[in-house]
Amino acid sequence: MNIHEYQAKELLKRYGVTVLDGHVAWTPDEAEAAAAKLPGPVYVVKSQIHAGGRGAGRFADDPNGKGGVRLARSPAEVRAAAEAMIGHTLITKQTGAAGRPVRRVYVEAGCDIARELYLSLLVDRLSGRVTIIASTEGGMEIEDVAANHPEKILRVSVDPASGISGFHGRRLAAGLGLSGKQAATFGKFVAAMYSAYVALDCAIIEINPLVVTGAGDVVALDAKVSFDDNALFRHPDLQKLRDESEEDPKELEAQKFELNYVALDGNIGCMVNGAGLAMATMDIIKLFGMAPANFLDVGGSATKERVTAAFKIILSDPNVEGILVNIFGGIMRCDIIAEGVVSAAREVQLSVPLVVRLAGTNVELGKEILAKSGLPIVPADNLADAAEKIVKAVKEAA
Repeated sequence: MNIHEYQAKELLKRYGVTVLDGHVAWTPDEAEAAAAKLPGPVYVVKSQIHAGGRGAGRFADDPNGKGGVRLARSPAEVRAAAEAMIGHTLITKQTGAAGRPVRRVYVEAGCDIARELYLSLLVDRLSGRVTIIASTEGGMEIEDVAANHPEKILRVSVDPASGISGFHGRRLAAGLGLSGKQAATFGKFVAAMYSAYVALDCAIIEINPLVVTGAGDVVALDAKVSFDDNALFRHPDLQKLRDESEEDPKELEAQKFELNYVALDGNIGCMVNGAGLAMATMDIIKLFGMAPANFLDVGGSATKERVTAAFKIILSDPNVEGILVNIFGGIMRCDIIAEGVVSAAREVQLSVPLVVRLAGTNVELGKEILAKSGLPIVPADNLADAAEKIVKAVKEAA
């Protein structure tokens, strides 16, 4: 689960992470009032959407104008900036061409920036430990830094048994060229971030840029926080921070039925049981020349109703030109899948090619249900056969 920048900063501040003063605003009037509470004379107005690259982005109705992060030198200029953002669609590298509507802005105090750094915490899959990543290249996309200047990325893993210590901060500070007061302040900053990461069950905390001010202070100029969905049951207070307007409606609908769904940008809808089989299904669709429109794992104990819901969610994507159902029945019975597919296909009046591959428990009964449905369902013998048939059917229907 992702949250907005202003929410992330409010949480991190509770754990001792240094942030600038700021206030969220939903209207231009609120933005101007927020600026009046700050010392000035420089303010920053930031569009609040769940996507990076806001400063370099552009608004759909003003492609040659300023981006989603703007400087202002008076409350009146803050108001003008808010008017140009709220209610308008911001397009960044991460939003895609559709962009995201800006519903609120964050008005923050200006800052005397001497240096821009990068700092993040995440779980390294190789070591299984929380890893602190830092770089002197603050303000840049960390992926670009990794590709072009890998030597400028520092990594330090934290042993979960001993936790964070002064050593971690000192080692990173030295690598970033910080010394004296700056190094000591940075060490406290890193320790505070780690405390927040562990306590909140985060998936990632990213500060980009982390700035060193002219006075030598270390401050989070931006903040991205994402939580481990599997741990949210321990944090009902965090669940209240969720902004469903920033999430894909199809993914929200899938969560209601406990379906594992992720929207992608291809044209072949996939319904599979098991994450590994789902990944293999997506790979083989690519192998045969097309791309998956989604990842969808119905799980091992899906009901007819959940399968029907999954089918409807796939078809709600206008990019879907064909559907591949790939089920290996173990706990999940093939006849249940077949009943759900037939029910959904009838209810939504199926208008795209559908290929179904069933194997495992009650497979013959499942195939019989599909065959007697009277629907144009194409059976497949194996995964390669299924992928080849759906790609062929979509091309012929185009």
